[in-house]
Amino acid sequence: MAPGSQTMKVLLTGADGYIGVIMGPKLIEAGHEVVGLDTGFYRRGWLFDDRRTHPKVVTKDLRAVTIEDLQGFDAVVHLSELSNDPIGENDPGLTMEINHKGSVALAEKARAAGVKRFVYASSCSTYGAGGDEMRTEESALAPQTAYAKCKILVETDVRALRDETFSPTFMRNATAYGASPRQRFDIVLNNLCGFAHTMGEIRMTSDGSPWRPIVHIDDICQAMIEVLEADPAAVAGESFNVGSDGGNYRIREIAEIVARTFPGCALTIGESGGDTRSYRVSFAKIRKHLPKFETAWDAERGAAQLKAVFDRIGLTREIFESQPFTRLKELKHLRETGQIDDRFYWQALAAI
Repeated sequence: MAPGSQTMKVLLTGADGYIGVIMGPKLIEAGHEVVGLDTGFYRRGWLFDDRRTHPKVVTKDLRAVTIEDLQGFDAVVHLSELSNDPIGENDPGLTMEINHKGSVALAEKARAAGVKRFVYASSCSTYGAGGDEMRTEESALAPQTAYAKCKILVETDVRALRDETFSPTFMRNATAYGASPRQRFDIVLNNLCGFAHTMGEIRMTSDGSPWRPIVHIDDICQAMIEVLEADPAAVAGESFNVGSDGGNYRIREIAEIVARTFPGCALTIGESGGDTRSYRVSFAKIRKHLPKFETAWDAERGAAQLKAVFDRIGLTREIFESQPFTRLKELKHLRETGQIDDRFYWQALAAI
């Protein structure tokens, strides 16, 4: 805990997700009292045990949270949203219902309950088709997906709730990577490492020219803790790009790093693809407002971490391709088996 900061009671939404299972222990280790909240969609996916103390997690849909649920908390760290872009494109109305309306409603209820701080996991994907120009928090936004559009709407609507008693902050995280017990294999560096380890090759269907800033999940969590413990005057109502200038890579550069990390891995580069998302991001602002924050990871170290984990647990292709570690696959499975309905509410299973 930072000198002069106080222990807070923190509600962590998405506590059982990819970042949440790292964030919960880090908050506890920083001296805070933590309660998690999660829908539980991805609990089948537990890749390895981290032997850390995790918070108690309440299973509840974000849309069902009440003001009473939020009373007594000093802060909310909000990670819980639909996080795979194809979900938004398949059903943008559902993404809007959960990610935009659900998040704004959570902030409104938190404010009404007397919560003082609200830290929201936004995304650098809001910059969309940014090209080679470095994007700052003041740059025009060009979201290419429903997911990114919702991030902008939440930032706008929740920022309007700011007053002397309610301090919201918006963390525009670069694309995450790194090892987590609740692993994701549907994000770029993790996905490429999985292919390299289990198949010995990376076949890129595009030329890998788009820019993509990436950031390790440990660094994301540290940035959020820095915001929680900062003077509200330095962070209230602010958006921060989270990452480092050195974390701006072309996708083919990430693939080359992964291929070097996994001996014998063959890399094939394709032709130009149709993905219009390409953006380089400046991370100067967060260092100005939070001078103690520094990223500790880069792509080389992250790839090496994943290789060490895969070697230790004996990651197989079957595990790599299994449903729980890819968001869209798992949600599709839950819907097709009737465990959740078309609005992503859990359904009671018939008695056997």
